[in-house]
Amino acid sequence: MKTITKALLGLGIMASGLTFAQETEKYDNPGMKNMIKIGANVGIAVPQENASAALGLDVAYQNLVTPGFGLGVATGYTHYFGRENAGYSNNDFGVVPVAGLIRIYPKDTGFYFGTDLGYGFIVGDNEVASNDITNTQRPDGGFYIKPEIGYHNNDWNFSLQYQKVFTGNTGNLAGQDFSAGSLGLGVSYNIPLGQ
Repeated sequence: MKTITKALLGLGIMASGLTFAQETEKYDNPGMKNMIKIGANVGIAVPQENASAALGLDVAYQNLVTPGFGLGVATGYTHYFGRENAGYSNNDFGVVPVAGLIRIYPKDTGFYFGTDLGYGFIVGDNEVASNDITNTQRPDGGFYIKPEIGYHNNDWNFSLQYQKVFTGNTGNLAGQDFSAGSLGLGVSYNIPLGQ
């Protein structure tokens, strides 16, 4: 937990520095201070233990606290496609995050970065694999993180992102660790809500 606290503190200090150097061009469009972001993502499971690929939908609310710094909440659904591994027929599963959103925009248009932090609920079949005679139960969820970097303008965001739900040893089978993580590409559209 100390590592997470230090990471958040460092991110906050960095955001403060970038924010004070930010111009106020984004407020020239007052509708873009509050927005809903609706998007999709596709990726490969990392590591490829019990899943091969991921496909998801994202929904988030963001408030630009300053022109270069956004806070909000995020959720969605990412479906992980099970794969054959170590003799197991792994079941598909899904991740539903409930997370806080942090975004840093160094310029009005261009590069941005940020992360979602919260809890990821793992849903789907209760068993990790359909042919596991021990009936090992999948995890219910865990700490969720989704860092991303990308390009943005007033309407669109295009990103490279990593999603991960930390589950500890829950759901591990002999010869296979349970993993709910992916590396992929995302796109989202901003719907302005005004001031």
